[in-house]
Amino acid sequence: MWKTLDVAARLTAVTLVLTGLAYPLAITGLAQALFPRQANGSLVVGEAGRTVGSALIGQSFHDPGYFQPRPSAAGSGYDAANSSGSNLGPTSAKLRERVKADLARLRNENPEASEPVPAELVTASASGLDPHVSPEAAAWQVPRIARARSVAPARVLALLNAHTEGRQFGFLGERRVNVLLLNLALDRELR
Repeated sequence: MWKTLDVAARLTAVTLVLTGLAYPLAITGLAQALFPRQANGSLVVGEAGRTVGSALIGQSFHDPGYFQPRPSAAGSGYDAANSSGSNLGPTSAKLRERVKADLARLRNENPEASEPVPAELVTASASGLDPHVSPEAAAWQVPRIARARSVAPARVLALLNAHTEGRQFGFLGERRVNVLLLNLALDRELR
């Protein structure tokens, strides 16, 4: 029996060292060597040289001169440490009330925008941290941003088109716009 326990303990120790230490360290080192920007969180640096966020995590923008992302159900909103969906289904009264309030707010803030309000601007993503919106949802916001920045809508639309990402590898996913990167471009090019 002692021999069996000794073999089991040694096997456990070797497995722990291999899978708990050696493998994670090797993968981390490989990621740092091959993909350092992504391995460090895809951090986005602003003009002042200060980190302003991550290209992988949505942020809230309330100023009318900025594009707004999808709503977030993560913690108190865009809380990466508390990533989650709301788990509210289509029959939820709480979800219906939140969507109604968001619709009223969006219509009030975007009086020149066409109807209907894009659904993704009132529905949270599964993680609550999605940094992207569709080009259509972003285009819906262009009149408000042009008015707030006192520029022609065509200039904002051209910037939006320049920052629209295509499908990954040409066939995976949908076209999308990273809201943080687009808002940084607005500040850089449309002061």
